[in-house]
This record gives sequence, C-alpha cells and structure tokens, in this order.
Amino acid sequence: MSYHHVPLARYADRLRRLPPSCGPVRLVGVDGHAGSGKSTFAARLAEALGGAPVLRLDDLASHDALFGWTDRLRTQVLAPLSRGEAARYETYDWHARRFDGVRQLPPADVVLVEGVGAGRRAVRPYLARLVWMEMAGELSWARGRARDGAAQRTFWDGWIPAEREHFADDPSRPFAKELVRECPEGYAMRKGPGEPPSPHRSVTHGEGPPAVR
Repeated sequence: MSYHHVPLARYADRLRRLPPSCGPVRLVGVDGHAGSGKSTFAARLAEALGGAPVLRLDDLASHDALFGWTDRLRTQVLAPLSRGEAARYETYDWHARRFDGVRQLPPADVVLVEGVGAGRRAVRPYLARLVWMEMAGELSWARGRARDGAAQRTFWDGWIPAEREHFADDPSRPFAKELVRECPEGYAMRKGPGEPPSPHRSVTHGEGPPAVR
C-alpha cells in the first residue's frame, strides 16, 4: 500500500469528527521511535487543529522511570479529562533531574499525546486515534543522537535498549490507524495495521454500483 500526501488541515477535520474517547475529549496519540519526528508532527497537527493542546510524554517520564509514567498519566491527566476538567500534571526537568514544574491541559475537543509509548496498552483505551511515525529505529536514533549532541551520549546509550525492550513487550505500531512519513511536501500517510480493511461489498443482480461519496 502506497503513501499519499494528506494536507494536515484535512486530517485535522477528520480528527474533529471522531467520537470523544476520554470524557468530552478526542485524545490522539502520536507514537514512534525516539528521533522519528513525533514532536514536530504533533506541533504542526496542533496548529492545523487551531491550537490544540499537546501533552509531551517527556514531561511525565524521568531518568528513573523512562516508561514508568502510566499511573501519573491516569491520575493527573486522564482522570480529570474524563470528567471534562482541566488536567494539572507535574513536569520533569531532564537537566536538573527532578520534577519541578506544573502544567495545565484543558479538556479541548482534540488533545494530542506525543511521545514514545503514546500507544501503549495502558493508554489505548483512552485514544480516539493512534498514529505512528514510520521511520526505522536505527535511523530515528541516529537523528536523535545528532540532534542532542555529545552531551546526551550517555543518555542515548541507555535509552535505546530501554526503548527496544519497551516495544518488544508493548508494541504500538500494530494498533496505529495511520502510518506517517515525512516528505518534501510535508507528510504522507497510509492506512496502518490497526485500521480494518474497507469491507468489500459485491454488487448483485438488480443493484447498481455503490454511490460515490
């Protein structure tokens, strides 16, 4: 199946029409390997949505719990959003190595959750949609290393095996509705493995062809 360029404004309209998934909120996950372009894609999609709030999972993770943030996500973010209330969550400072801030996330029509693990099994029941940034791990990690420079070399040395272990135990890609690739025109998408195939409907005698929508 080939990729097709999809204007983000058109994709944003599709997301707005989804049924709410977390109280009144349509929660959309953007997952993929570290360095695959999740943050940039989420920022551009948020802009196309008219300024949709974005939850960065890097704010919830920490050096001591790279993937051990699900309980805090449930209590500080998902629970209030499900009640139609604004979420307030602690944010981690990766340089100071401590939680030292608080951010607020309003219960908007569409809220984006971006980061490695956005489509994990503990989060999927709350998602209206899951997209996967389609870039191989080795290429993604090389981009991330180049972006962060020598100062973060030790971090990446520990991160990569942790990410491998996470996705081996709790993969996200098989549940993605769309696979997204960067391209010169912006982004190209194709149907993901989590999107069921379009039902094939045979035309029987006496029926006309299906209506064009």
